[in-house]
Amino acid sequence: MSRRITAALAATAAAVLLVLTGCSGGGPQRAQVVVTTNILGDITRNVLGDQAQVSVLMRPGADPHSFGISAQQAAEFELADLVVHNGLGLEEGVLRHVRAAGSAGVATLPVGERVDPIRYTSDESRGQADPHFWTDPRRVAAAVDVIAQQVVEHVDGVDPAVVRANAARYRGEVAALDTATAERFAAIPAQRRKLVTNHHVFGYLAQRYDFEVIGAVIPSGTTLASPSASDLAGLAGAVRQAGVRAVFADSSQPDRLARALADQAGLDVRVVPLFSESLSPPGEGAGTYLEMTRSNADAIATGLGG
Repeated sequence: MSRRITAALAATAAAVLLVLTGCSGGGPQRAQVVVTTNILGDITRNVLGDQAQVSVLMRPGADPHSFGISAQQAAEFELADLVVHNGLGLEEGVLRHVRAAGSAGVATLPVGERVDPIRYTSDESRGQADPHFWTDPRRVAAAVDVIAQQVVEHVDGVDPAVVRANAARYRGEVAALDTATAERFAAIPAQRRKLVTNHHVFGYLAQRYDFEVIGAVIPSGTTLASPSASDLAGLAGAVRQAGVRAVFADSSQPDRLARALADQAGLDVRVVPLFSESLSPPGEGAGTYLEMTRSNADAIATGLGG
């Protein structure tokens, strides 16, 4: 065999090996978990540690109801070992990609469906499942276990003992967060535990910590809806009757509608921003789920006079 043919065969074999192993000079390609929202991304990273690559699609400060993804991000779905998404209708802009991945045989985990979801009680969304489970840390603790189990089952190459140890550590941190949040809210008098928000996002928090949800500026579970003049007028009357001291607006949404409600109510109602549906960039108050929950607890307690 000539030296030229031998060299050609060697080059071909190397190319085939590169394709089979995903090698680019640094060893086999790592397993990958794709996560839709940044809140779930932070939780998933705490569970996985360094066991696999975690790709989070939603940038800090984005709206989970309306964010979109690039073609390159869409391609990541097909290469994933596991797709972790909130489900319950939250990620309206990327749901078709999640469904396509599932149809192609990729394991998908709709976390919200696995943590005992509640139903909306507002007129616009009555009966629909509420996707905002992360406002109850106890459900996040349950989500940690669900994610860990799915990672062990579907992500090649992870060490199950390490994943479960990571999950146990982080679940303990979430439990401590729940205790601290309950103590923070205990300072709010019962008659002041009344919430008005941009849209219906705190049903789980209200259930867990004994708040009453008076209503929302957008009478829906999604920010893609819009309030009518009669919606604003009706909610303004409820705010006036309940003596609400603050309206809480999501930090990812302009507070124009919340301010319109405050003006229409004819009361001295403050508009207080919360990090309710997205993490912030690091160092801006809600860089992690734990930090976001602590920040919101402080803002709610201060806004309501606790």
